[in-house]
Amino acid sequence: MTEAIMLVGGKGTRLRPLTTHTPKPMLPVAGVPFIAHQLARAAAAGVTRVVLATSYLAEVFEDHFQDGSPYGIELVYLTEKEPLGTGGAIRNAAAGLTCGPDEPVLVFNGDILSGLDIAALRDGHVAAGADVTLHLTRVEDPRAFGLVPTDGNGRVLEFLEKPETPEQIVTDQINAGCYVFTRSVIDRIPAGREVSVERETFPELLATGALLRGVVDTSYWLDLGTPAAFVRGSADLVLGKVDSPAVPGPTGEALLLPGAQVDPGAVLSNGTVVSEGAEIEAGAIVEGSVILPGAVIGADAYVKDSIVGAYAVIGARTSLDGTVIGDGATVESDNELPNGLRIACGTLLPVGAVRTTAGPGGCPAGETAAAAVHGPAIGAQR
Repeated sequence: MTEAIMLVGGKGTRLRPLTTHTPKPMLPVAGVPFIAHQLARAAAAGVTRVVLATSYLAEVFEDHFQDGSPYGIELVYLTEKEPLGTGGAIRNAAAGLTCGPDEPVLVFNGDILSGLDIAALRDGHVAAGADVTLHLTRVEDPRAFGLVPTDGNGRVLEFLEKPETPEQIVTDQINAGCYVFTRSVIDRIPAGREVSVERETFPELLATGALLRGVVDTSYWLDLGTPAAFVRGSADLVLGKVDSPAVPGPTGEALLLPGAQVDPGAVLSNGTVVSEGAEIEAGAIVEGSVILPGAVIGADAYVKDSIVGAYAVIGARTSLDGTVIGDGATVESDNELPNGLRIACGTLLPVGAVRTTAGPGGCPAGETAAAAVHGPAIGAQR
């Protein structure tokens, strides 16, 4: 298996505002664009050529990766003009493959962080003479996923939609987003229209008697589609909980990229990444967070499980807890931003504008408004 297709066309709406100007698979995870980790793992399994199935902000991929030579892999770019779904994207990308009809092709999503042994998945596929081999993982709560039950030999029995009742949960096995296809099977997918592999391609293959194998793997697996998962995945790579040849430095409590400036009085922990040109000032505490290029974390700020966008500024004594700050935003001093809050790119939050506790005091604008209601004496009482 020397060729692969990587699906990187999604818009990443769950990660906005981070994906407003950057495709989800290009967001920095542990210091490099996420798909750099996937390319490195594919290359380690013997893949030498990858077709990137692009759509949203397609030009960003080629501008960064060029022909792939710095990564020791040949990259080909094929762009969907209209959304084609997972199956349609795979079929469209097949135009960039050069392998024969009986050869295995790795197909994987551009937003899954996994410790899967790709070479073992390929070897099992070839040995079994399978049409498609699916990587499956087990989850505690499968209600948000499609279910993939298998028999005792690993043969896929059916593909079930997201369960709505406890009785419909017949397995905890879900599709983990990585496959090995025999090339001729890809060529059977209808071209030029939207196709879902989960709802159309795989069920039709089962109906015709094709051999679909499901390999349950218990290694690390995480869908990076949400801000919380994005932060967690980056931190786990930095901490060494999942291995990647693409991490640009030793594992540990924090990863500092070239040009990052961290005051000796700041404390970094729990897999934090400080990107190129970012600055962490004295007294700041940053835990398990991703600080993107050029961002500034002010003195005595507290940043936990958060993402601070490129060239954003976090003022002194401001706290972020599970927060996403868009590129170029400014959050001035003495703000408290709670879990789940997202600040759009370029936004300015004034001093103490958002608080979960009592603030440090008033502001000139508030004093002016109060005087208009209560009279000028309000200023004399200060």
